[in-house]
Amino acid sequence: MSKTTQPACIPAEWSPHAAIWTAWPSHEDLWLDDLPGARAEVAAMVHALASGDRIKILACGDEAIASAAMELGDSAEIIPADFGDIWLRDTGPIFARTDNGTVALRFRTNGWGGKYDLPNDDTVGDAVAATAGTSVQRFDFVLEGGALEHNGAGTVLTTRQCVLNPNRNPGWTQARAEQQLKDALHAERILWLDDGLLNDHTDGHIDNLARFVAADAVVCPTASGADDPNAELYAVVADALRNMGLTVHGVPSPGRVCNADGEVVPASHMNFIIGNQTVLVPTYDDVLGEAAVAALEPLFPGRAVVGLPSTHLLTGGGSFHCITQQQPLG
Repeated sequence: MSKTTQPACIPAEWSPHAAIWTAWPSHEDLWLDDLPGARAEVAAMVHALASGDRIKILACGDEAIASAAMELGDSAEIIPADFGDIWLRDTGPIFARTDNGTVALRFRTNGWGGKYDLPNDDTVGDAVAATAGTSVQRFDFVLEGGALEHNGAGTVLTTRQCVLNPNRNPGWTQARAEQQLKDALHAERILWLDDGLLNDHTDGHIDNLARFVAADAVVCPTASGADDPNAELYAVVADALRNMGLTVHGVPSPGRVCNADGEVVPASHMNFIIGNQTVLVPTYDDVLGEAAVAALEPLFPGRAVVGLPSTHLLTGGGSFHCITQQQPLG
């Protein structure tokens, strides 16, 4: 096989990283009044991860580059780049290992089903791959990294709501999707949940709902408060995961979180990023955030589990996992 056609194994997120890629909030017209707060939250994330990870952060435009340099200092390598917005989990490449080294898997993007079609989101993945010095494998179907959870041993967890949504790949059946994912990701097994969080504009990304913490174990939220808008979903998901033969650990959800208009937003403690030394958990409420951190701590021995606020990032639709992509060693 050629270098660009070797079977591509996706390591588990807890495998050693060569780098973590992310992006600096750069576009005032997208973030509006939340731009300073979003930058502060990204800076806190970078500083928390930098003790154990090499952080590479894209910044778009002279003002954003200068702002990132001032806020981040030597905690990150700042890379000038054009991008639509900071959600590199979805617009950046998925890094995989082959017999010939690391490769960047590139899928088509369509603005999360046509909702947010921003300039340069379809090319930023190539810029990341080029800067990382990796070869590229291209696949002619729409796929976002946040729609997939990998256990590092050939199993992928996802949702039907997103991957089988006709706004991504019209006409896809589950069988067709499974074959495409197995071929692209060198996966042996695709596990399906049905729906994601209420009002999740990604149409149910798995990284807000359930995450692998070991090859045969996952975490998923448990309801917090009688008015938790996803309480029924969490119970269904936990049962489904157990029926798949997985060990399930519950983590308290953020409960009912609403925006300034009173609408429920998809806040999730599941949107954590696993660094080489630190697991960084988004929080939205001090008490529930502390409970989530406490529930996750025993599952990551040898790593510090840290909660940091992510309320401004959430106004853009995601959190720490959504804005990062790990590059494995090797």
